[in-house]
Amino acid sequence: MSYQAEYIWIDGTKPSPLMRNKTRIIADGVEPGIWGFDGSSTNQAPGSNSDCVLQPVLVCPDPIRGGENLLVLCEVLTTDFEPHPSNTRAACLAAAELYADQEPMFGIEQEYTFFQYGRPLGWPENGFPAPQGPYYCGTGGEKIVGREIVEEHTAACIDAGLAIEGTNAEVMMGQWEFQIGVLAPPVIGDQIWMARWLLARIAEDHGVVVSFDAKPMDGDWNGAGAHTNFSTKATRGNYDAIIAACEALGKNVDEHISNYGDGIERRLTGAHETARYDVFSYGPSDRGASIRIPWHVVKAKKGYIEDRRPNANADPYVVSRLIVETVCGAAAQD
Repeated sequence: MSYQAEYIWIDGTKPSPLMRNKTRIIADGVEPGIWGFDGSSTNQAPGSNSDCVLQPVLVCPDPIRGGENLLVLCEVLTTDFEPHPSNTRAACLAAAELYADQEPMFGIEQEYTFFQYGRPLGWPENGFPAPQGPYYCGTGGEKIVGREIVEEHTAACIDAGLAIEGTNAEVMMGQWEFQIGVLAPPVIGDQIWMARWLLARIAEDHGVVVSFDAKPMDGDWNGAGAHTNFSTKATRGNYDAIIAACEALGKNVDEHISNYGDGIERRLTGAHETARYDVFSYGPSDRGASIRIPWHVVKAKKGYIEDRRPNANADPYVVSRLIVETVCGAAAQD
């Protein structure tokens, strides 16, 4: 007897990588091991030297096929078993190990937009839906579309053992969010990528496309982000560390903005619950700030901060690495 293992990896497409997958049939009792693929077809190798290696990093039950079948998220290596240039997980792991004593933890709020027939799901063929307002956390057929996909995705994440914390309809019609956390790096990145893949795969069965574009529709419509909640052992213990983390992030703005996802200037305009990409700010309960300090954190004088700048299409390995390097690096120098 055998089972199916779906190998999943992140390709080398720029500016926003795509997720790839292929199926391996494995004999019962045998764990999924390293495998390979043609990197010349995924923007990861020339045709003259096309072999790339898949190294499993997260193996979980396959909630779509069921049974004994598995999903296998992989990082990409060269044939010398070194991290491939497109492999952002390796650097994230290195940063996590370097600052492990500070116990960095993350939760990511992943926004996305359903598309069908070239327009957001539920939008009329010509013109626009009613203005934003009733869609966020809404109920009712005139407001909400795609809930059946969201419900299937949520159940799939639970069945796969992912640390999904919740879901909600977002501000623009056809836009939703799920949250994953609280997890250490690089596991937070592993689970966000796996949850993204599950969402796209389930939407495929409904004839719907999932977009992680930062600003899927021009005009007076919200963009899509991946708000990133972050804490360390120190911030979970005292408020001074919260302020120190915000101050550290304010001293490294350009590197973060340039690595927080394609199209960030289109999304971070200072409108639609964003701070401008070229202005840094932080404050309690402020959704128009770069960094929001939740009200209950202010009240408790300890907890976490929310970096509201990362795009929906940001690489969670890169985002978590940068925050760890910036905040934990500054703390280590004090």
